[in-house]
Amino acid sequence: MKTIEKYVFQSFLTAFFLTWLVLSFVLTIGLLVQIAQFVVKGVSVQVIGQFMMVGFPKTLTFTLPLSLLVSALLVFSRLSADSEISAMRACGINLLTIMKYPLIFAACCTLLGFYVNNEIAPRAHLMSNNMKSLISLDTGLKLLEPGRVIDEFGKVTLYFTRKEGNWIYDLRANDFSDPRVTREITADKALISTNGNDIVLEMYNVTIDPIDADRPGRATMGRFTHTIRDAMVPQQVIAKEKDLTFMEMRKAIRDLRGNTFEMSEKYRKIRLSICETLFQKRFAEAFACICFVLVGVPLGIKAHRKDSTIGMAISLIVALSHYLMIIAANELQKSPAYYPHLLMWLSAVLCLALAAVLIPRNL
Repeated sequence: MKTIEKYVFQSFLTAFFLTWLVLSFVLTIGLLVQIAQFVVKGVSVQVIGQFMMVGFPKTLTFTLPLSLLVSALLVFSRLSADSEISAMRACGINLLTIMKYPLIFAACCTLLGFYVNNEIAPRAHLMSNNMKSLISLDTGLKLLEPGRVIDEFGKVTLYFTRKEGNWIYDLRANDFSDPRVTREITADKALISTNGNDIVLEMYNVTIDPIDADRPGRATMGRFTHTIRDAMVPQQVIAKEKDLTFMEMRKAIRDLRGNTFEMSEKYRKIRLSICETLFQKRFAEAFACICFVLVGVPLGIKAHRKDSTIGMAISLIVALSHYLMIIAANELQKSPAYYPHLLMWLSAVLCLALAAVLIPRNL
């Protein structure tokens, strides 16, 4: 590595890691708020630590490409402002030469992004959902909060408006334990307690509709005890499309194309479109690392030449447009007629086209 190339690359790496740290902190504020809520609820330190570990990989999808874009802008804008770009040209060193190592580093980040998006993030997402169930159980009855639907206890959902100690008021419950019927239970108040892994509701002024599957009528009573069996046992979350790793996703797509699930043609096409769109989204988000460096370098130089913030503004527009296009394509995932899995690459194609126009002008 020549001295000038090493100098530019070291500046680029320094800017990248500083930017990455700042963006990572900003994007994990929501995670930190959740953790603070868990601490207040009395969740154990071990469970909180595990939740932090599975929550961090989600941020890499955004922090890697954005850090590369900002670094390219800052470094090459400074080089242009200090006339170092002009000095390099005078010595016979063109822009492609000094872009070489930042681009190689961006390619490494792209490979890392491919791996994170296809292997680490899906597993982390599934673990995170399972971890929320564990956290809910770890807090025990502290989980019960008025004004929200509580569905962490398996086949029973609870809703109440007020709580005083272990007494809850204006209770509304749906019991799905019998697959033949859904029972609606209301009570003016209930005393809640635990018995091993079970939750016991001692309810007063109760209405049950229906009584059970064999008796479809409605019943009212002054007092009724209802036990939620194994409510404190962790519920295993079923994996969805976003929880599938690379090989699992490929198998799902292959099975959907062959219709091995024997589903209707319309439903098969929708499921296939969802899987293919999510699969291509993972690659498009990772490939943004290379695209943003290719666009950020010439725009950084252009920003100084015009002595304004237009280069930075255009770069922000590029980043915003990139993610808006990905979001738009993702929203069309249930509409296979629009080929959303191909639309995922529209932003990357536009970035490459913009780079193909701007880079030759700065050689």
